[in-house]
Amino acid sequence: MGNNLKHKQFGLVGKNIEYSFSKIFFEKKFSKNKNYTYFNYKNFDIKNISEIKDIYKIKNLSGLNITIPYKEKIIPYLDQLTPTAQKIGAVNTVIFKNGKTIGDNTDVIGFERALEVFVGSFIKKALVLGSGGASKAIEFVLRKNRMDIIIVSRNPNKNEINYIDLNQELINNYPLIINCTPLGTFPKIEGLPKIPYDYINSKNYLFDLIYNPKETKFMKKGIDKGANVCNGHNMLIQQAEASWKLWK
Repeated sequence: MGNNLKHKQFGLVGKNIEYSFSKIFFEKKFSKNKNYTYFNYKNFDIKNISEIKDIYKIKNLSGLNITIPYKEKIIPYLDQLTPTAQKIGAVNTVIFKNGKTIGDNTDVIGFERALEVFVGSFIKKALVLGSGGASKAIEFVLRKNRMDIIIVSRNPNKNEINYIDLNQELINNYPLIINCTPLGTFPKIEGLPKIPYDYINSKNYLFDLIYNPKETKFMKKGIDKGANVCNGHNMLIQQAEASWKLWK
């Protein structure tokens, strides 16, 4: 995990990540443990994924988290993928081992644990909003748990539907609705997925992968209709801890 037994550099690769949770989370973790005195976590805010090649050259680089919009784009810049990341087609964690870069996906662990707390196991149908890198891990978990899912996308493929196709029947029959888009993320907090919120009711469960703000407009719309809501904070903690276990 790097070339030096003490000094280790970790970081987050993404775009517009000034307010990222990861940096705060790991800095707090390092400050609480004297064994991590020489550990550092940095935000690598890049405009193009090709810049990852320069990041790889950083001395004692020991682990990276990957976020929007590079979870899929980073794959050609990795030496190999874990079986999980390969199945998903998206990476949120990079491990450095024996001189190789290995892509993994701990969003799977984070989401699965957070979802269990939120809905348990009694809901078996879900609408997944968005078809990017974040949604791929969510889809993987839902299918693993044998849930009936529909992917909703602005540019749907043959196995997906468009937002304009959503109606009252689908909202009623697919009670769990998961926002995997960045719409509503700070500082653009007025954004939200274009779904028919008038059909949301107390039997719906709205899970937003966004954690900043704590209560997104998507969630507020659900609350107004009596729905159960949850943000992405618990998922984020769980995936970060899972990443750390891979790096240690």
